[in-house]
Amino acid sequence: MQRFNGSALAPVGSALALALAIAALAMTPALAAENAPGVTATEIKIGQTMPYSGPASAYSAIGKAELAYIAMINEQGGINGRKINLVSVDDGYSPPKTFEDTRRLVEEDDVAFIFSSLGTPTGTVVHKYLNDHKVPQLFQASGATFWADPQHFPWSIGWQPNYQTEGAIYGRYLLKLNPHAKVAVIYQNDDAGRDYYKGFQMGLGPEAAKKMIIAVKTYEVTDPTLDSQIVSLQDSGATVLFDNSTPKFAAQAIRKTYDIGWHPTHFLMSVANSVAAVMSPAGFEKGQGIISALYLKDPNDPQWAKDPAMEQWRAFMKKYDPSGDLADNFNVYGYEVAQTLVQMLKQCGNDLTRANIMKQAANLNISLPLLLPGIKVETSPKDFSPIKQMQLARFEGKRWVRFGEVLGE
Repeated sequence: MQRFNGSALAPVGSALALALAIAALAMTPALAAENAPGVTATEIKIGQTMPYSGPASAYSAIGKAELAYIAMINEQGGINGRKINLVSVDDGYSPPKTFEDTRRLVEEDDVAFIFSSLGTPTGTVVHKYLNDHKVPQLFQASGATFWADPQHFPWSIGWQPNYQTEGAIYGRYLLKLNPHAKVAVIYQNDDAGRDYYKGFQMGLGPEAAKKMIIAVKTYEVTDPTLDSQIVSLQDSGATVLFDNSTPKFAAQAIRKTYDIGWHPTHFLMSVANSVAAVMSPAGFEKGQGIISALYLKDPNDPQWAKDPAMEQWRAFMKKYDPSGDLADNFNVYGYEVAQTLVQMLKQCGNDLTRANIMKQAANLNISLPLLLPGIKVETSPKDFSPIKQMQLARFEGKRWVRFGEVLGE
């Protein structure tokens, strides 16, 4: 910072000298709020935890796609002259490891913010820490409702539709389809699972939920399988399965349900509807007719075969993420979240304080090329739910076939 001293100002009258000094200080850029840690004239360092190993490793495609997209952006010159340095570390989907890794990213690696870390239990464990330290927790890869609570957690924001919204969509649809159905529920025993289940009950309404839901089972992410839960749910006599499981367990549930000869109307949450990571390993023939919801274009849908945005995505994958599976919609997810990041950083300009980074994340209005028609990313200071709509889809052959209208908030 430029400094003024008595000798430099001696030739000027004292009153005028004081006025000049004040004016000079006001114009000095160094007096502006300092940019976030990790921001230099040439770099923006950000951090992320991702399950590159462990029970949720199917989601690692998201982190790889984001790293690939950032590599492309950096090759093109970066954002406003700065390259993005994404430090992405493997937490194995273990909350204690997530906390350790996140603290190291913030306190030792000096990242500007945390970007698109994956998971509800893993995100929850650092939720308060990041907010207490006023470190932006941006576009968490989880649909838990507490990423959309700016009043209590103003430094955290999600990206995908929240789980209660999605669960309610299934509940309302089932109520119209078959109000006399007998429903069995299985969910992961964490906040994500409870959010989905709560949304489903909200969609049914309290009276219908009490009457229609006849069996509920949970599983732990450390369980080897959920075969016993599926058998127990079949024994309940249920005609509908509300299946809220992550990819590894979703594939198991689809296989087991089919193999024991149980053929309920099967609702599968969007977090586990990857054709590559779930439907293919489960066996395409075993997943026919399963109902889920989409908000991204499915790369397996021939409707998008000639879509310019999908063609651009395929060209990107072949060049920057060649080992990525073109059938895996998690790669589409990572691509679109990375585009959201780039737009947010562009809006920041040269003000890369943490406060402005958070402000811009809460002031988005963008149409991303691989979101379904009619769905946008929109946020405001009072609305931390970027994506609010989805469309139901049924698994047919080797792809999801959409039906009905775009639904949501």
